[in-house]
Amino acid sequence: MKVEEAMTANPVTCLPDTGIEQAARWMVECDCGALPVIDADNRPLGIITDRDITCRIIAKGKDPYMLDVTAAMSAPAATVYRDTTLEDCLALMEQNQVRRMVVLDDDNTVCGMVAQADLVKCLDAEETAELMREVSVDTESASQVH
Repeated sequence: MKVEEAMTANPVTCLPDTGIEQAARWMVECDCGALPVIDADNRPLGIITDRDITCRIIAKGKDPYMLDVTAAMSAPAATVYRDTTLEDCLALMEQNQVRRMVVLDDDNTVCGMVAQADLVKCLDAEETAELMREVSVDTESASQVH
């Protein structure tokens, strides 16, 4: 099975100068937890998630009404091509320790998003458990010497 069979096609995207408040509003309106941040040619620059807004802006006392998505986004975005197999996508999610991948078409432009929840619907229980385990590793505490 290929990524394009499991992905959400044509996700809502935003530009780097999109305000944090607007990005959050779109996430609510579209019932999604992440927006690819794109350039004028629809190529991915990064990704902004609801967690990014909460942890990098709100929790640090920054004013979300005064900032754009570049203040909180993760860059570069983890990407995968739409014709990638789900197994390879799973491996890339584990390697990058991400729960979402921006999906690219043959022109390297954004055509979809595939999330952990999308893969869970398509993978067997063992693959799902491995994905959950690998993307949930706490990299900061795992790298500390005890």
